[in-house]
Amino acid sequence: MQKHMSYLQKHPSITRSRVNNFIKDNQWKDVNIQATLYDMRVSGEPHVELEVWSAPGQDRPTFEHAVKQHFKPAKVGQVFGPSWTTHWFRVTATIPESFAGKKTLFMFDTNSEAMVWSADGEPILGLTGGNGGERHVDYLLAKRATSKEKPRTFYVEMACNGLFGNGDYHVHPQDRDIYYRLSSAEIVAPNEPAWELFHDLEVIVEMASRLPQESPRSWQALAAANDIVNVFDHTDPSTIEPAREIARKFLGFKTSEASHSVFAIGNCHIDTAWLWPFAETKRKAARSWATQLYLMEDYPEYRFAASQAQQFEWLLQNYPSLFKKIQKKAKDGQFIPIGGTWVEMDCNLPSGESLVRQFLLGQRFFKQHFGEYCDVFWLPDTFGYSSQLPQIVRLAGAKYFFTQKLSWNNINKFPHTTFRWIGLDGSHVLCHMSPAETYGAQCRPGELIDSVKRHKDIAYTNNSLYLYGNGDGGGGPLRSMLERLRRMQDVDGLPRVQQAHPRDFYKHVEDTSRELVSWKGELYFELHRGTYTSQANNKRWNRQSELLLRDAEMLCTVAHMRSHQGYSGLEYPSDEFTRLWRLVCLNQFHDVLPGSAINMAYRDSDEIYKDIFESVASIRQQALTSIYGHATIAQEPHMATDVAFLNTTGWMRSEVVALPESLVSNLVSGLDHQSFTVQKSAVQPNTLFAMVGNVPGFGLSQLGGRDRTGAIQTEPGRSVRVYQSVSKDSFVMENAFVRVVIDSSGHVASFYDLNEQRELVPKGEQGNVFELYDDVPLYWDAWDEEIYLREKFKQLDGVDVAIVESGPLLASLTARIPISDQSVLTQTISLSAISPRLDFDCEIEWHENRKSLKTSFTWDISSDFATYETQYGVVQRPTHRNTSWDMAKFEVCAHKFADLSEYGYGVALLNDCKYGHSTLSNTMSLSLIRAPKAPDEHCDMGHHKFRYAVYPHKGTFNESNVVQEAYQFNVPLLQIPTTIASDTRMASATDNDCSPFFSVTGAPNVVLDAVKVAEDDKDSYIVRLYEAYGGHGRALLTSRLKARHVEKVNVLEQPMDESDTCCMEQQKQQQQGSSVKWLQHSRTVEVKLKPFEIVTLKFTI
Repeated sequence: MQKHMSYLQKHPSITRSRVNNFIKDNQWKDVNIQATLYDMRVSGEPHVELEVWSAPGQDRPTFEHAVKQHFKPAKVGQVFGPSWTTHWFRVTATIPESFAGKKTLFMFDTNSEAMVWSADGEPILGLTGGNGGERHVDYLLAKRATSKEKPRTFYVEMACNGLFGNGDYHVHPQDRDIYYRLSSAEIVAPNEPAWELFHDLEVIVEMASRLPQESPRSWQALAAANDIVNVFDHTDPSTIEPAREIARKFLGFKTSEASHSVFAIGNCHIDTAWLWPFAETKRKAARSWATQLYLMEDYPEYRFAASQAQQFEWLLQNYPSLFKKIQKKAKDGQFIPIGGTWVEMDCNLPSGESLVRQFLLGQRFFKQHFGEYCDVFWLPDTFGYSSQLPQIVRLAGAKYFFTQKLSWNNINKFPHTTFRWIGLDGSHVLCHMSPAETYGAQCRPGELIDSVKRHKDIAYTNNSLYLYGNGDGGGGPLRSMLERLRRMQDVDGLPRVQQAHPRDFYKHVEDTSRELVSWKGELYFELHRGTYTSQANNKRWNRQSELLLRDAEMLCTVAHMRSHQGYSGLEYPSDEFTRLWRLVCLNQFHDVLPGSAINMAYRDSDEIYKDIFESVASIRQQALTSIYGHATIAQEPHMATDVAFLNTTGWMRSEVVALPESLVSNLVSGLDHQSFTVQKSAVQPNTLFAMVGNVPGFGLSQLGGRDRTGAIQTEPGRSVRVYQSVSKDSFVMENAFVRVVIDSSGHVASFYDLNEQRELVPKGEQGNVFELYDDVPLYWDAWDEEIYLREKFKQLDGVDVAIVESGPLLASLTARIPISDQSVLTQTISLSAISPRLDFDCEIEWHENRKSLKTSFTWDISSDFATYETQYGVVQRPTHRNTSWDMAKFEVCAHKFADLSEYGYGVALLNDCKYGHSTLSNTMSLSLIRAPKAPDEHCDMGHHKFRYAVYPHKGTFNESNVVQEAYQFNVPLLQIPTTIASDTRMASATDNDCSPFFSVTGAPNVVLDAVKVAEDDKDSYIVRLYEAYGGHGRALLTSRLKARHVEKVNVLEQPMDESDTCCMEQQKQQQQGSSVKWLQHSRTVEVKLKPFEIVTLKFTI
């Protein structure tokens, strides 16, 4: 019997603890491998001289500015701050003679983020201080120092924030002041063989713990690690090589040819704003990407991917030399621009046109600066995926999609890893979700083992993507990760690993996989449902900016293209529209628009929206002046003698509008203001209501006119009235369509369709019921609304219900809804003479703590599903909770409406800025406002305005005009004050100048959504349409703008198919199969659309 023997078989758990302790920086670090990692270190003068200049306030000065300032002596232990300030260090490092022959590093730990700059102003690499897993604080001074090293001077830019902002945002306010201590500034000589052994052990020790415990390979790993510990002596450097030999022998066993194949790609997923403002992201990108360029010099096999064209644009503007280095590495194939979008956007809340612009802006940037479009749509971290994304992705020149966020689902595990994702229209993309279930892997064996174990489609494809590197706050892969990855690339017990472009992975799957499974429709994220509601004002301004830009682009296109028809034209402001869309898309980043960023980010976005609104207002005015003439548009409202109404939707419409009394009185003198034609407002001073009728789509009507009636309409029998019931406990609002009863609490007690003779509110139920919920999620405050929220709430009743407008054009009630001692909502309920739609205008003063306010309507309608608007279409979701998948959708996203219909009838719930919806059985709910306290402790506190409406309709949703009504609710008629006499018309005094610019007929299910001048051809313009209801359509598109050629293009405005190209001169020769063709002897183009298809047409003069 041996005198000394190993008992590892009898005590494997003890042995595992032993070898783990051997590599840890813990209480044994003076006797384990940690004791040998550095041979020498020096600090302080004369080896290290420190000087510092602190920038004022929260300025982030350039290198050129900083180095010209007066620097003062600094020392280790000194504290810098407060949060978000910047401090520039001038460092003079002199390597001692004793370091001769050794690799030499400078270690600088500010416990914050920092950037090393060369003395001549080149950014070299980023630093992340502190003791977290993201720590990297070393900068190479010499690969092999000599005995006569000269002093080196360089700079370090210290940012007083951590990689994840300003401390734990779950606990502490992010606006607080934190100070950061300079804890080290030293020159060190690493023991390179000891580091090699350390990285060997990191892999071997984790394999011992993460491989199946009964597997031979797990035992072999444990034995190898144990043998290394036994051989190693921290006081004897000669023991390192025998220990390394044991490691080499274990790691030398190769994996089999049939092993799972992992395609690894470094990344650092920098949130464009989250726990830091946009300004800091500019530096984060520079720090992170400079570090990766730095590592590529030592690791030629290394591949790194970075997305978001906005961050590249910032780098180009602020760090041009770094951008040029990235371009070179991109050409070499090591640095991989990816994704194709302007930012990694939210995919729930932006409009369809906004998603298109994300790709248009992003792809054009990548093509211009890197020579190619991205074919992989890269979105690791967002909060759900619209069912129209596959079509938009394909139309934007990509065909692959990567994400992993659905691994966070908190109710159901998503059943696939690699699959075909099929969108609303049938388009599909090849989708992959990393089975490692992270985009921030650390290059550890356990993650690779999970890549096999969690792969749900391994029967069809034996491959997976593996994203590694510190992310969210940036940073990216560390040297230690690349060292571990080298050791794991081909070792028995682990899958085979290769560093590769993600495109190579997808092509390999296409070439080698068996029949992949498919998933049809949205990829609903079963978490972060509160992001449909948090930061309400931000969401409101997003909706407004999208719609205002739509109108401005359309008007500027008309103004510009009219120059080809003999009119004085307007130079299309392409650069300004590009700038504005970039700003809109920036604010749609997946932590800004959803409401999950810090308050600083929303102060930034507020200023951005202000900029957008001011610029769009100016551009729109210029376009209107160009189209309708300088002499006809009043420069100031008080100068107006008439008003024209411009309808920027695609269908004829009528509305009751509010106008200055003096103006209307002038135009309708001789008419009684209390007659049916006009109504004096009881609450708005000097205001009259008038009914503007039959304003053509994309056209204009003058309020006055030659016959002094113009757009003012008189329809006998069409009036509205409101009165208090005999019992005094309710109010009745009635027009030719509906009779609505509002009780003394402001609830809808009855909603009766007079034409259909149908009561919509079931007996004992109500509508417009406000409910205040306790809103305390499990962890993610601003992000989450949990399913148990619906268990604890109180109903809020209104008080002081009173009549404010009595008809005959508009009837209104007002009610006050007390919420708490600090919060109150004031609501105006209105019914016009011309529509069954009931409007609810709300103003709220909101000062709550983790509460959520919703309104609900219960209808006498039975359906197993409700219909919700999404980008360029609708999606149907269950109204029951039969399965866990149904139950998980207790709160869902919709845009301008949700609809509940049965055979023959339905009701739509419209809104002007809300996105959170729920339909359970026959009760529809709309989420109005939340009060989370992290990461923005001030989230939604203060004053808000919003509107919603109920719109009953005959027929099912597919037979209704709900899409059109929702547009009208969001896009009011544009009032243009004019100075022309009432017996003349606008512009060139021709009726034709007021006729529609565009018309879409023959297909009420087709919507014209965007008109713009083409990106690269100012003699061409773009028209984008979509099929909105889920059926085929044959639309007749007529344009007043001159054109000789039209072709179907993708969203990048590139031709799609020669068969979908036609000229007016060749109408008879058009191919039968074409989906686009001119009608003979007309300016009308026939466009055939499939269900939910997006069609983009390019007209050329």
